[in-house]
Amino acid sequence: MGDVRGGCCPPMDLFRSEPMQLVQLIIPIESAHLTVAYLGDLGILQFKDLNSEKSPFQRTYAAQIKKCGEMARKMRFFKEQMVKAGFSPSTKSEARGDIDVDDLEVKLGELEAELIEMNANGEKLQRSYNELVEYKLVLQKAGEFFASAQHSAVAQQREMESRQMGEESIETPLLQDQETTIDLSKQVKLGFITGLVPREKSMAFERILFRATRGNVLLKQVPVEDPVTDPVSGEKMEKNVFVVFYSGERAKNKILKICEAFGANRYPFAEDLGKQALMITEVSGRITELKTTIDAGSYHRDNLLRTIGDQFEQWNLKVKKEKSIYHTLNMLSLDVTKKCLVAEGWSPVFATKQVQESLQRAAFDSNSQVGAIFQVLSTRESPPTYFRTNKFTSAFQEIVDAYGVAKYQEANPGVYTIITFPFLFAVMFGDWGHGICLLLATLFFIVREKKLSSQKLGDITEMTFGGRYVIMMMALFSIYTGLIYNEFFSVPFELFGRSAYACRDLTCRDASTVGLIKVRETYPFGVDPAWHGTRSELPFLNSLKMKMSILLGVAQMNLGIILSYFNATFFGSSLNVWFQFIPQMIFLNSLFGYLSLLIIVKWCTGSQADLYHVMIYMFLSPTDELGENQLFPGQKTVQLVLLLLALVSVPWMLLPRPFLLKKQHENQHQGQSYTPLESTDDTLHSEANNDSHGHGHEEFEFSEVFVHQLIHTIEFVLGAVSNTASYLRLWALSLAHSELSVVFYEKVLLLAWGFNNIIILIVGIIIFIFATVGVLLVMETLSAFLHALRLHWVEFQNKFYEGDGYKFYPFSFALLGDEDD
Repeated sequence: MGDVRGGCCPPMDLFRSEPMQLVQLIIPIESAHLTVAYLGDLGILQFKDLNSEKSPFQRTYAAQIKKCGEMARKMRFFKEQMVKAGFSPSTKSEARGDIDVDDLEVKLGELEAELIEMNANGEKLQRSYNELVEYKLVLQKAGEFFASAQHSAVAQQREMESRQMGEESIETPLLQDQETTIDLSKQVKLGFITGLVPREKSMAFERILFRATRGNVLLKQVPVEDPVTDPVSGEKMEKNVFVVFYSGERAKNKILKICEAFGANRYPFAEDLGKQALMITEVSGRITELKTTIDAGSYHRDNLLRTIGDQFEQWNLKVKKEKSIYHTLNMLSLDVTKKCLVAEGWSPVFATKQVQESLQRAAFDSNSQVGAIFQVLSTRESPPTYFRTNKFTSAFQEIVDAYGVAKYQEANPGVYTIITFPFLFAVMFGDWGHGICLLLATLFFIVREKKLSSQKLGDITEMTFGGRYVIMMMALFSIYTGLIYNEFFSVPFELFGRSAYACRDLTCRDASTVGLIKVRETYPFGVDPAWHGTRSELPFLNSLKMKMSILLGVAQMNLGIILSYFNATFFGSSLNVWFQFIPQMIFLNSLFGYLSLLIIVKWCTGSQADLYHVMIYMFLSPTDELGENQLFPGQKTVQLVLLLLALVSVPWMLLPRPFLLKKQHENQHQGQSYTPLESTDDTLHSEANNDSHGHGHEEFEFSEVFVHQLIHTIEFVLGAVSNTASYLRLWALSLAHSELSVVFYEKVLLLAWGFNNIIILIVGIIIFIFATVGVLLVMETLSAFLHALRLHWVEFQNKFYEGDGYKFYPFSFALLGDEDD
């Protein structure tokens, strides 16, 4: 949620959610609409539904919502028509003052009726035009068939006559006249049907015709070269012109039914060639006239749609606002006797003055004789959670909210996530070359954020754009850790000075630690370049990353436990302070805090002590002498004390709290005065205060509370071990990233360079770039991001963060643009 007051938020605004209050508004009916509209512009009041038992049709403003829904339907219709016409609504609508809803409703109705009439006329004209185009094709193609058939018949007749003339005798004329008389009496008239059939159905059409008439038809098909727009469907498709010759009405009826089944369009046709030419001329003239009429209609329709498009965004926003206002008014309780509406809702305390000013302005602008009444209600209900964020902090807050929304005024991990999340990512992604590439890609989104924020992006691009500042921080921290590791695409550089080590002789040319001697002052910043040679010396950097992972993990887990203390003291739960925070700190730091101290002491003293041996035998043989593994005097005694504290802290977490809750419950039912002790767990909280809610003595189950505490204790003890081990993923992924970089550099780039061939070198560079971008900058970035997310959600937030609250969603017109109709 953005900062409604503008500007940057103070740190405490993000650490604790805003103080909220439940307010009641008593609004006169005549000013209710304007009041809700002004509150929607303000966007800092979340209304409660006081009519939840009523269905949408039983509410007061159901008719107005129906009217707004109808207007929204018309706006969607206009948008569909504009998209179909090939242009989008103007994003810069002309401001023509406030629009009256009733006038807008009438105007939208008139525009819709006009547009529907235009569409209907256009569809009729277009269908007639498509039919005429098909008719012309039938006249042309079928006419060619009839003309060629007639020429063939004339030629055959002349040939037969010439043969008969050569063979005629005295008896021939009498026989010829007799045969002619017989043929004329037995002659059968053939009928024909012409039209077009889709080409994909032509074979099936011919086969069905043959089967239905038992072969007593003659079918002639001619393909049309260009696709034809079908008058019925309006789609372009390839077709064939056909002519079917038949004999008898029965065959004709069968052919007509088959044509209908196959979607074949039939057209009349004359045998006479003169009539065919006349019909072609007439059809061509009608086609020209229809084309002119259709173009004029389309031009007029486009002008109408452009006129609508100029005001579309303004009208659409007005309709959305009206619909949201009436939806909100339906949530208010109607007092018929007093002629007012009663509203209840949550509002931040700092917004009280702004809400009251909006109420006064609405009463004045609506000429209401009675002003709205504003009063704060007392309630036991948990308020919603509202953090004031800006475009930089909102993405980090979303990372936390994806796990769970903080309950009201709970300590917010988002404050620390701003630093810890990109830093833990960078520990795994540490390479300042890759960090620069990531930074350049992110700067593209940041520089063009105004333009991109107004566009609709794809899902992945939208997600990347939303987290641009998170990625920027990740890139900056990656550059920093890359300089610490001294890795630039896995290659070390002497950026801050020359290496402090040199080869004693030629045996250490591969920069192995064996044979290196210190000849200069220590390398001033980061890892010495000499430690980046062959794999034989890499255990130094490997050990550095592993131990640093443990240090970071223990530090962050301690931070989580400290935040649990802040939560306990803030909510007044002394039980959690004494029997959760203190023993948890003792247990964690007696073991892993001590391990972190040993790591730092070893780094400072340069000792060769085996820390694994120290920690293992601290449990197995705590009284044995440490020998060469001793790092400081009195270490054995310190370890015995720490081990004893760790063992004591476990029953400390387990036993006292359930018994104290039981004692508290008994005192409550004996009527003794006491101060309720709250618990961070809602179940225990309700059990410790059940008398104030009228519950009976039997509702407190000691066994359930004890088991609950036992589970929490076991979970913390085992979690302290598993969570510390889980932080080793920082080391593992950093090592994997470095090794992949080395592989791509040595096995692709250097290998291609060694061939001394320009083509192979170019190919190698291209493969190296694609491998770096695809694997290291995309897949590895996603992998490190997800692991950093897990470390925050599981290892860090489970120490103090419940995340069982709900977000503050105020009624705001600013959020309407993100909602679909």
